[in-house]
Amino acid sequence: MKRPGFLYGAFAGLLVTAPMAALAFLAQRAFGAPFLPFDLFDWLARTLPGPVVTFGIDATVDTIRALNLGDVSEVAKTAEQALAVGLFLLAGVIVGAALFAGTRGRRSAVPAALVVGALLGVLAFLASFAVDAATRDRPVPYLSWAVGAHLLWGLAVGWIRDRLVVPSRAEQRSAEAPPNAAGRPDATARRVDRRRFLVRVGGATALITVVGAGVGALLRSDVRSARTEAGASGVPDGPWSSRNPLPNAGATPEPAPGTRPELTPVDEHYRIDINLRPPTVDAGTWQLNVGGLVDRTRQLTLDDLRAYPALDQFVTLSCISNRLGGDLISTTRWTGVSLQRLLPDLGLSDEATHLRIASVDGFFEIVAIETILADERVMLAYDWDGLPLPEPNGFPLRVYVPDVYGMKQPKWIDSIEAIDGWEEGYWVQRGWDAEARMRATSVIDTVATDMMIDETERTLIPVGGIAHAGARGIDRVELRVDDGEWREAELRPALSGTTWAIWRYDWPFEPGEHTLTVRCVDGSGEPQIAERNPVRPSGATGLLSEEVMLAAEEAG
Repeated sequence: MKRPGFLYGAFAGLLVTAPMAALAFLAQRAFGAPFLPFDLFDWLARTLPGPVVTFGIDATVDTIRALNLGDVSEVAKTAEQALAVGLFLLAGVIVGAALFAGTRGRRSAVPAALVVGALLGVLAFLASFAVDAATRDRPVPYLSWAVGAHLLWGLAVGWIRDRLVVPSRAEQRSAEAPPNAAGRPDATARRVDRRRFLVRVGGATALITVVGAGVGALLRSDVRSARTEAGASGVPDGPWSSRNPLPNAGATPEPAPGTRPELTPVDEHYRIDINLRPPTVDAGTWQLNVGGLVDRTRQLTLDDLRAYPALDQFVTLSCISNRLGGDLISTTRWTGVSLQRLLPDLGLSDEATHLRIASVDGFFEIVAIETILADERVMLAYDWDGLPLPEPNGFPLRVYVPDVYGMKQPKWIDSIEAIDGWEEGYWVQRGWDAEARMRATSVIDTVATDMMIDETERTLIPVGGIAHAGARGIDRVELRVDDGEWREAELRPALSGTTWAIWRYDWPFEPGEHTLTVRCVDGSGEPQIAERNPVRPSGATGLLSEEVMLAAEEAG
C-alpha cells in the first residue's frame, strides 16, 4: 500500500491545527494565556518591511470602503483577526505536509513530529514574548504553554501519520485475503479503513474546534476588566458628558439633521494600532519608567500622575490612514497631566533634547522637548470623557500632541526615555511622514432632503458636516453647487481649539441632479489642499463632493 504523502500531511495538519487554535482561544479567554495566532500575526506585522505592511493596510481599508462593510476600524480589526487565524491554519497545513513528506521512509513519525513541535513551540513563544507584555511578565508558564501545546500538536500529527501507515487489524485481515483477479492483494479494505479513520478524526477535531471556540466566545473578559479598572481612584458614575453640558451648548447654528455627533461616544471612538487585541495592563503593578538622560531613574504610578493638576481638553484625533470622508476620526474629552508641568520633575540633563515615549506593545514615538515647552496642551492622558481610558484605547496612559496624526501618539505607555537627538519613530521607520501634521479637511455628512425647511417663497435643504485642521482651527467653510459660486456656510463654535467644527448650509431647493462640493480654510488662513493625494505618506488631501438628485415634487 502507498505510504501517505504531503497531501495527507496537509490534511492532517489542518485537522490538528484547527482544534489547537480553538483551544488556544479558550485558554486566552479563560486564563489570559497568549493567543498564539494573534501574537504570530503581530510579530509578522512588526517584522515585515514597511511597504508590505502599509500595502496591507491600504488594501484592507480600500476594500472595506469599496464594499461599504461598516466602521473601518472595527471591520479592519475583524478582518486582520480572521487573516491571523487563517495564516495559523495555513502554517499548520504546510508543516504537516512537510512532516509527512520527510518521514515517508520511516515506520514512525512521532519522534520527528515531537522535535518539530518543540521547535515550533519555542518559536511561537519568542514571537509572543516580542509583542505581548503579559508573556514578558510571566515567561516561564507561557513558555511551558507554548511548547506543551505544540508538542501535543506534533504528537497528534505523528500519530495520524503512523496510523495511516501501520495496518489496522482490518487491514491485516485484508492483506491475508485471497488475491484479486489481477493476482494482487485486494487493497480496497485498507483504503476504506484509511478513509473511515480520517473521517472519524475529522469529526472529532471539528467537535473540539466548535466547542472550544464557542465556549471561548461566551466567556467574558472578567480578568482583563478587573485589571484595567483596578487602581482607578474616584471613578464617577457615567461619563463626564452625561453629567455636564458641552461648552457650546445652546450655540447656533444647530447641526443639520444627520450630522455626526459633536462628541463621539467613547465606545465608538476609532481604534487603529499594531495589535490584533489590545495589550492587557495590570493597573496594580503598572508604572511609568523614566530614564535615559536624567539625574536618576524614576517610576511613576497612576496615583502619582493624578496628583498633578489635571488638564482637561476636547480633542479631535485622526488616523493618517483616513481616506477623504472616512470614519477614522473622532472627538472626545481628554484628561491628564501636562507634560510641560511634569517636565521639571523628571530631572532631565542639559543634553536632553527629545523624549522617546514607548508602549508596552513596542510602539514608540519621539517628541521634542521644545514642542512640550511651547505648548502646555501636550499631555499624558489617563481619562477619556471623565472615565479611565478604555483598554482598547490605551489604558492606563497615552500621549496627546496637538496638530499631528494619531500615528505619532503612543498608547499603553510604560516608559519615557530622555535622549539627545531626534530619531525616527515606529511608523516613520516604515515610510510615513516624519512630521505627520494634520491636513485640513472638510466633509459633507448629510444632505437632509427629508428635513426640508419651508419658507414663504422658497424651500431650504439643510446640508452639514465637519471641518478639521488639527490645532489650527477652522476659519470658514464654503459650499459650491455644481459649477456655481462658493457660498460661505455657518460655523458652529467648536468645543475647543483642537476639535473639529460643525458647519451648516441651508441650500435653496433646486430640482434636478446636482453636485455639492465643500472646502475649508484653517485658522491660519491656509486653504484646504484641493489636489487629490493618497494617504501615504503624509495624509490624504482633496475636496469632497456629494451627488444629489432632487425631484420637483419633493418641494413642499
